[in-house]
Amino acid sequence: MSGVGAVRVVVADDHPIVRDGLAGILGGEEGIEVVGEAANGREAVAVVRSSDPDVVLMDLRMPGGDGVEAIAELRGAHPTRPRILVLTTYDTDRDVRRAMTAGADGFLLKDARRAELVRAVHDVAAGRPVLTAAALAALAGRRYEAELTDREVHVLRLVSEGLTNGAVARHLGIGEATVKTHLLHIYKKLGVGDRAAAVRVGWERGII
Repeated sequence: MSGVGAVRVVVADDHPIVRDGLAGILGGEEGIEVVGEAANGREAVAVVRSSDPDVVLMDLRMPGGDGVEAIAELRGAHPTRPRILVLTTYDTDRDVRRAMTAGADGFLLKDARRAELVRAVHDVAAGRPVLTAAALAALAGRRYEAELTDREVHVLRLVSEGLTNGAVARHLGIGEATVKTHLLHIYKKLGVGDRAAAVRVGWERGII
């Protein structure tokens, strides 16, 4: 099912049954339209270029061009479009870090429930971060000299948990306009343009 404003999705997975299943699940949801499928990373890049999706559901380990290579190529062409949600059976530290460093916007395992997958697609499309507990643990512990103030780090951590600006404001006891100002400062310091990219860079630098 699709409609005006539907999230346009490309599904990239080397297993035909898995790919068909994902396309069937997402294509049957109101507000989501599957506009392409790919069997490997190289195909995914070509399909994205021809279909201009909002979100790519990307497997990592695929023969004939893996997901990480495709993510890096897509990010080299555009820093924020399409959003890239990794969907894989692998959640090792190496897999998570490779995917996020290449530019993925989210990381989800294939054992996720249908509702969780659908919500993740909408969240990633809206610029909200999606990351499993295992992925968060894999990215923890990398520490760099951060330019952000303590309050900005706190705001970014709350955003990484999926809180809206209003929820962050209530949590910190400040105005929503102040939260927006903090986010603008965070974006400028991290060299990004939106909250999903800020969270990704925050993970990469060990800030959050």
